Amino acid sequence: MKKPIKIAVIGGGSSYTPELMEGLIQHFHQMPIQEIWLVDIEEGQEKMQIVFELAQRMWKASGIHVPIIPTVNRRKALKDADFVLTQLRVGGLEARIMDERVALSYGMIGQETNGAAGIFKAFRTIPLMLEIVEEMKELCPNAWLINFTNPSGMITEAIIRYGHFHKIIGLCNLPYQAVLDEAKLLEKKPEDLVFRFAGLNHFHWHKVYDDKGNDVTLQILKKAKQQKLSTPANITQIDFQQELLESMNLIPCSYHTYYYNYDDMLKKQLQEFNMGNTRAQQVKKIEQKLFELYQDKHLDHQPEQLKQRGGAHYSTVACNILLAIYENKQSEMVVSTQNKGAISFLDPECVVEISSLIGANGASPICFDEFSYSAKGMLTLMKEFELCVCKAAVLGDYGLALEAFVMNPLIPSGQIAKNVLDELLVAHKKHLPQFQQVIETIEPAIEIKDDLVKKMLKQQDLLKE
Repeated sequence: MKKPIKIAVIGGGSSYTPELMEGLIQHFHQMPIQEIWLVDIEEGQEKMQIVFELAQRMWKASGIHVPIIPTVNRRKALKDADFVLTQLRVGGLEARIMDERVALSYGMIGQETNGAAGIFKAFRTIPLMLEIVEEMKELCPNAWLINFTNPSGMITEAIIRYGHFHKIIGLCNLPYQAVLDEAKLLEKKPEDLVFRFAGLNHFHWHKVYDDKGNDVTLQILKKAKQQKLSTPANITQIDFQQELLESMNLIPCSYHTYYYNYDDMLKKQLQEFNMGNTRAQQVKKIEQKLFELYQDKHLDHQPEQLKQRGGAHYSTVACNILLAIYENKQSEMVVSTQNKGAISFLDPECVVEISSLIGANGASPICFDEFSYSAKGMLTLMKEFELCVCKAAVLGDYGLALEAFVMNPLIPSGQIAKNVLDELLVAHKKHLPQFQQVIETIEPAIEIKDDLVKKMLKQQDLLKE
């Protein structure tokens, strides 16, 4: 008889939780669940209650009885858990709005996991994730941590490097979507093709081979251009330069558009910024509508509108990884894990996002050594950038934070980088205890540039007059 499992979902009040519930229901007979704990913070209790009630209706409609326990007591939820899923957002969407608007107010890209905003999401999130890991070591030392929290790769890096915790796998839905889309382009089933991904979270490339081992990457690139292959809901669709892609003979992650099409992406973002409608502000409106839907007492399934939120196939990826570990399936998936020499020119101990075999012992990365000159150069830079961000987040080191800003291709160097760094430190001081000494020094001289950010900080009583 299969051992029933306990699952703890940290960030249980997330709008994504209903999709996760749907996946767990579908996989229950392969992976019986003893109980599911939904964990959130005091400020998130109202949303968590709404999600909890919807989750109960979903499980009731399925005819399967699984206890669901909502709580703000993380330690109770972690006690004897088999799997811990993290999908949290320190500071909520308000923090993301401030990230994006501060960056855009200086005329630079503002995006949740890239550039200045991505750095500060890491700064806010890494210390909390390290706290969670310490609790796991005490309360559920045999559990696997499955992380969906962004920036997923850097969080996985920090947990392994500074938390000395190796039972972690970082996940992202983008590779799964790419597999589906590209198989469809070739009028094939995904299982009739071989996909090889390698790089970093939201910064990877991949190649595709047919069932005879022939490289069909170029074929996909040409068909994608002809048929205007769509991007995820959260990324503006702008065509890559075809000559560049064909020279590289690699298919880039959709997030590469921020790097390969910087000017066009910035122009689009600035238009949205000037209209008071950045992506974070759009997401906040989508979430408000979702939670209105979730309160419908007759709703007992994941609503179609959730797809507008981005993150499609979240439950499929999450459940596939749980099942692969639970049944030691040695399934091939794309995850963030230790490199172990799979990308030869990167540190074997660093974290990469790469095609891997997943089983009871975690992820075994599959070697990939087909990078073009530009991809290899960009990847080397971005990995060092990630290591710099992680160390700065752990130590609260201002100099390292400034180094990370200067290294990132989406951030102009010079005084503008320092200005954005300083404003974001002050704007997020509530969630950056490791930087408090620095913030106290710089805060008197800081004038927040964006009016909406000023208003938000005043409402939180965080802005000194």
